[in-house]
Amino acid sequence: MQKILEYRGISKFFPGVRALDDISFKAEGGKVLALLGENGAGKSTLLKITSGDLKADEGQLMLNGEELRLSDPHAAIKAGISVIYQERQLFPSLSVMENIFSGELPKTKLGLYDKKKLYNDTKELIAKFGLNIDPQEKVGMLNVAYQQMVEIMKAYRRNSDVIAFDEPTAPLTDIEIKVLFNLIQELKKEGKVILYVSHRMNEIFEISDEIVVLKDGKFVGTYATAETSEPELIKAMVGRDIGDTYSGLSRNKNIGDVVLEVKNLKTAAIKDVSFKLHAGEILGFAGLVGAGRTETVRAIFGADAVLGGEIFLNGKAVQFKAPKDAISNGVLLCPEDRKEQGLVMWRSIKDNIAMPSIDKLSKFIFVDQKAVSALADKAVEDFSIKTPTVNKMVSELSGGNQQKVILGRWINDQVDTKVLILDEPTKGIDVGTKAEIYQLICDLANSGIAVILISSELTEVINLADNIVVMRNGRVTGTLAGAEATEESVLALAMLN
Repeated sequence: MQKILEYRGISKFFPGVRALDDISFKAEGGKVLALLGENGAGKSTLLKITSGDLKADEGQLMLNGEELRLSDPHAAIKAGISVIYQERQLFPSLSVMENIFSGELPKTKLGLYDKKKLYNDTKELIAKFGLNIDPQEKVGMLNVAYQQMVEIMKAYRRNSDVIAFDEPTAPLTDIEIKVLFNLIQELKKEGKVILYVSHRMNEIFEISDEIVVLKDGKFVGTYATAETSEPELIKAMVGRDIGDTYSGLSRNKNIGDVVLEVKNLKTAAIKDVSFKLHAGEILGFAGLVGAGRTETVRAIFGADAVLGGEIFLNGKAVQFKAPKDAISNGVLLCPEDRKEQGLVMWRSIKDNIAMPSIDKLSKFIFVDQKAVSALADKAVEDFSIKTPTVNKMVSELSGGNQQKVILGRWINDQVDTKVLILDEPTKGIDVGTKAEIYQLICDLANSGIAVILISSELTEVINLADNIVVMRNGRVTGTLAGAEATEESVLALAMLN
């Protein structure tokens, strides 16, 4: 019997927002159905209803002809539904094997914890994924890519009828993506219902059979992947043609003096990194997962201890012992993991944007709330953050809008930004918003701000960066002029022995 997941008239309301408005469509077993839409279109809300994290205010969720009444995520798992979210839901202090089998640890006949079986079962699953991970390793010690693979293995071993993937490849290398896609093909053959959310169009066309487009919480249509095109889908998502994402960007032709210079930087993760960053320059950092790009900028920002080398800001030697020192000197970071490192999820948009500027927005010991609100209101307007109020919790925003909140924190009239470090700034952001972010990055460079851009999407680095630093295993293997760089030349340096 073919498995069918059906959404019938699903609506969801939040204060001042109709997040979902009468959504109806079917997802059939043995097919991959991609969910596509701009940030704020309702994809995440729909997945949370599917997983039992949220309850629909109207409508029905049906599985194989029976209505599901999901009180919580555990009920969804019991009903045969697994959702792998973009933000991982793991226990950092527990081992890989304990995370994968959480809630269902194997026991002996005497009812005792069977560690040997747990280890062997996990090792077998890891081998199926072709990974090099110790089952006993603490999850918190793994890099972001391996943590994501643990999340995927956790869902895979449940043998669910429905598996939903929310931006699963964002932190993965091409090799790991290939492993994931092979597994999805196996799941298709087994007749599973597969939902796949991604902003990467090439992935959508490679892995999906059908595509459902959402816009502003409403159902736009279902498209057969083989019979549609990228321009058609983009127009359905944004309501207009946007053309080439990189065309028409206003680039800076007047790059200035050196603002930041790094000489022979060393940390626990970095062996030897040197580069120069100029005023008005966009300096791209490329490399495979584990190359040390994020670790480099964390050291510069004062988040990781520097063990050797020198850092110069406007010709003066500096060493930031903590992020607050970097911030006070105008060196600012938008981190890769916005949920864990970039935002205080249980605070409002207003609080998150004003956080580094509170001293300037205070009189004596009192915070000027009007000034704080004005700052946040301007950021909402400047960055087109979709929210009914600046008092909304950032945890309730889509990933793209969360990223805009971080940008709004650093780019305002209260912050003297000299160096802006952007680590995966378009991760989980839709194609329409990407175009806005790209132009924003160029505008920042045009204003004289020195920009470091880290991205796993080579086309992004090549099209935006004036120069590209390529890393491998904690070292710089070469620097390329952006205008002359190709994917082949960057990868050759990234894979250099």
